[in-house]
Order: sequence, then C-alpha cells, then structure tokens
Amino acid sequence: MKAPSFAKRWRSRLRMGVHVYRDPHVCLWIVASGRRGLSRHQTQRTAIVRGIRAAKHRRVDLVIHGRNGRFRSRDSYGNETSRRDTQH
Repeated sequence: MKAPSFAKRWRSRLRMGVHVYRDPHVCLWIVASGRRGLSRHQTQRTAIVRGIRAAKHRRVDLVIHGRNGRFRSRDSYGNETSRRDTQH
C-alpha cells in the first residue's frame, strides 16, 4: 500500500481544526478550516479572535502559527476529557 502524499497529510491535518497562519504573498493573516479560508485580517490579534469564535462554533482545535509558519500554540474547544488543558 502506498503512503499518502505530503499534500494529503497536510489537508487532513487542516480538517481537524481551525488554523491561523500568515500568507507571505499578500501579507495578511488567514483563518482557515480545511481547504476553506474563513477570513483574512491585517493583524494576528484580530485573526486569533476570529479563529477562537470559529473553533468554538465548530468544536475543534485552534492552531496558531507564528510568522515563520511553525506552530505557536494550540487550544482545544472540542470534546475533551475531564483533564484540564495544560498548555494554557
């Protein structure tokens, strides 16, 4: 069986939550879920606020990327266990 390509693995990760990341081509912060871009923002702060609202509504994880594209933080707004989220 052939392993899935990098693009397919990345798309499946995006499906699992709401992501906030910077698009270097247009210098905007993007809020996306799956392949769908939900909104575009001038500042990361406004993108995070919109991302929190979207993640709470969809009951999924919110993943925030830094300017360099790496994961900055992750918050869960979905079905969690009774254990407290220790990251934040």
